[in-house]
Amino acid sequence: MTSVHLDAVPKLVRWVMAAAVVLAAVSGVVGAALAQSGIVNAVRVEGNQRVEPETVRAYMAIGPGEAFDAQAIDRSLKALFATEIFADVTIRREGDDLVVRVVENPIINRLAFEGNKRIEDPELEAEVQLRPRVAYTRAKVQADVARILEIYRRSGRFAATVEPKVIRQEQNRVDLIFEIDEGERTKVRRISFVGNEAFSDSKLRGVVSTKESAWYRFLSDDDAYDPDRLTFDRELLRRYYMSEGYADVAIVSATADLTQDRKDFFITFTLQEGERYDFGTVRVRSALPDLASTNLHPYVTTFTGDRYNADEVEATIQALVDVVGGLGYAFVEITPVVNRDVEAHTIDVTYDITQGPRVYVERINIDGNVRTLDRVIRREFKLAEGDAFSTAKLRRFEQRIRNLDFFETVDITTEEGSAPDQAVINVEVAEKSTGELSFGFGFSTGDGLVGDIQLRERNLLGKGQDLSIDTTLSGRRQQFDISFTEPAFLERDDLSAGFDLFHKTTDLQAESSHDQTDSGGGLRLGYPLTERLSHSVRYVARRVKISDVKSNASRFIRQQKGVAVTSLIGHDLIYDKVDSRINPTEGYLVRFSQDIAGIGGSVKFLRNQLSTSGYYEFDDDWVGSVQLRAGHITGLFGDDVRINDRFFLGGTSLRGFKTSGVSPRDGQTSDALGGKAMWTATAELTYPLGLPDEIGLLGRVFTDVGADWDSDDSGSNIQDSSAPRVVIGVGATYPSAMGPIKIDFSEAIVKEDFDETELFRFSFGTRF
Repeated sequence: MTSVHLDAVPKLVRWVMAAAVVLAAVSGVVGAALAQSGIVNAVRVEGNQRVEPETVRAYMAIGPGEAFDAQAIDRSLKALFATEIFADVTIRREGDDLVVRVVENPIINRLAFEGNKRIEDPELEAEVQLRPRVAYTRAKVQADVARILEIYRRSGRFAATVEPKVIRQEQNRVDLIFEIDEGERTKVRRISFVGNEAFSDSKLRGVVSTKESAWYRFLSDDDAYDPDRLTFDRELLRRYYMSEGYADVAIVSATADLTQDRKDFFITFTLQEGERYDFGTVRVRSALPDLASTNLHPYVTTFTGDRYNADEVEATIQALVDVVGGLGYAFVEITPVVNRDVEAHTIDVTYDITQGPRVYVERINIDGNVRTLDRVIRREFKLAEGDAFSTAKLRRFEQRIRNLDFFETVDITTEEGSAPDQAVINVEVAEKSTGELSFGFGFSTGDGLVGDIQLRERNLLGKGQDLSIDTTLSGRRQQFDISFTEPAFLERDDLSAGFDLFHKTTDLQAESSHDQTDSGGGLRLGYPLTERLSHSVRYVARRVKISDVKSNASRFIRQQKGVAVTSLIGHDLIYDKVDSRINPTEGYLVRFSQDIAGIGGSVKFLRNQLSTSGYYEFDDDWVGSVQLRAGHITGLFGDDVRINDRFFLGGTSLRGFKTSGVSPRDGQTSDALGGKAMWTATAELTYPLGLPDEIGLLGRVFTDVGADWDSDDSGSNIQDSSAPRVVIGVGATYPSAMGPIKIDFSEAIVKEDFDETELFRFSFGTRF
């Protein structure tokens, strides 16, 4: 018999108890494992209303016939939540079945915006993600609220608020309404500059496009804060300093601080001006064969000793590119090599002309045109796919696109194509309204008020066609005109065609003691001869009736009473070298016109006219212009020239004189008879009036000179003089919201006793 010592008993008991605990723990784990084991018999879906059970099962990582797996169940749960179809998902085991209970997100029945006046619904709908028949989630609603607020911030309304409202409908549908409080436009209260010593804050405020809030800016949004515009303003400041000789300028920062009431911004530009430089030695160095550098010096506009100007450097590069490209060098690179002398404060510039890589146009992309057809833009190109790439031609193309006046902005960039010798041209345009409704009013001491209404569409159906309907009404004139121009006749980009119809009744009793009625129409065809030179031909059929001749009218007018029919052909030759047809500041334009009547009809004459105009920009907004015009008409086969075909000066053609105020006259009746020869000359300077640039008010000083003489009528009572008349005057132009307003005050300082003068002329127009 084995004996056990009593001291060992407690230790043995402890071993037995520990073993029992371990055995129980192992039994629990095994039991739990056994409980989790087994095969899924079925996956049941509960709570679904719109979604089919099979759709739910398709997202699950576990299915019938597979072992129960906690990780697979967890992946299934995450996959179902990721669909954003369900607001809640639970998965549990019932026996051998897996039960998936879902709570579906509502479906948006209707999406609406309330309170928005400044931004239309379509613009907001294009930005938000949610749509009708899309599942509603809070995350998407919050994201859309942020997008709407960003739209308003971009339009300068940082005080805008957006509150989403949900209206529950049957069948788990909701109406989502974004209630918008647009708030006041967040304006710029003050613009400050730090680090500027050479230029005052006031001067630099005129450089940047962002403006301080003021009462007269109620028609402009330049005083609304726009972060993109602020970035652009930094570049404007840099360019301005570079043009004034500060080649080392650095715009350190541009910060915008919002006031506590969220109504205004304080903007601060911090800059480092650096030193001011002059041009040192200026050279042209050509590495091209048969092209001497000395031949290019006349095209350099940067001169030793002048203030350094980065804009002039760029202008010289462009001028050299044009000249070299015109000499047949298609692939050239012109690089300005700059050498600073910090101690002398000079910058030497060498224009290095080298043979560049041969690059061809691979593709031309056009974007931003909604109404305007691609072909309308492409036909202005002088480059096509496969042509040698030319910067000069590309720049000329950009100007031609701007001359169409269909677009607010035209931005042309280039990028490398599919190969190093291929270039892709990207054209980005922003369209503007091309429909015009203009109202014109004029005033003179003789005519009183004259009203003009013109309806015009310059880009009809996006095809570049020009349709104009013009009606003029006054106490003395009623006129109706229809004009149509097709810029690509017969699908040819180099051929334009059009027609004109007109009917005009004019009371000329005050000037020439009769009434005149003109009716007719014409056809015209135009085509370019060179890049700058164009030619057009026309045919005009016209019926003129001289009626209601006063009994005491000049006998020369009484002799022409009745109807005359004119059938004429004519042509125009135009050389156009202005920088812009809309607001020219540089260049010149010459036009020669010739008409011959007598191919049918009862009127026979030959008429020649020549006009030219030149423009030169002395400084920003200081533009000088000179215009000359001359004309002569003579009867053919012994015929006299009828009064309706003669020249009359005055009104807009010679300011300071009434309409037909300068003309040969019958001394007994004071009737204007018209002359067979005339000329006018105008010199004008347009300049800023010192007001903020965004107002746009410009002043003018001008002098008009001209003469009208040589009537077919003769006799001692004929008052006729070829002596020049001279007018001086001042005026102003304001681009108002109602269109350009023009006011002229003029005084005839040299005139004949029989001339008729006026002091004041006013007009305005508008667009839609």
